[in-house]
Amino acid sequence: MTPADEPPLPFFVYGTLRPGQRHHRRFLHGRTVSERPALLSGAVLYDGPGYPYALAGVGTVTGALIETGPARHLELRAELDELEEYYGPGHPRNLYDRVACEVAVDGRRVRSWVYLAAPRLARELLACGTPIPGGDWLSRPLRPAPPVPRTP
Repeated sequence: MTPADEPPLPFFVYGTLRPGQRHHRRFLHGRTVSERPALLSGAVLYDGPGYPYALAGVGTVTGALIETGPARHLELRAELDELEEYYGPGHPRNLYDRVACEVAVDGRRVRSWVYLAAPRLARELLACGTPIPGGDWLSRPLRPAPPVPRTP
């Protein structure tokens, strides 16, 4: 299946692409037709170095459903694939896999694209990662910054 053959689904975002976050400003601001709070069931959120990873599990992830107009969808999807290091279905270099999932928004289920941790990374997270309690990256406890070395 080529990218043009894939359905133009909205995106469920749960980390730095959420409204108000740094990648939202860079990639999505002014390019969406709607942004609504949404929930992804059947997933667990893990803290990463500066961004989160969702993977299949028993839990719920809080995020936003982002819809774009048809004219911008292919271009935006390609940019988000690059940002999320998604090279295609099952590619061994994928950091995330882009998968179609149903999310809850406004009391209904909506099929959307979601970037989930790719299998290699998901195994590492399950072995030694830090789950984010409650599944909301914006509500996670912030880790203290490492100390800055002092020079004499």
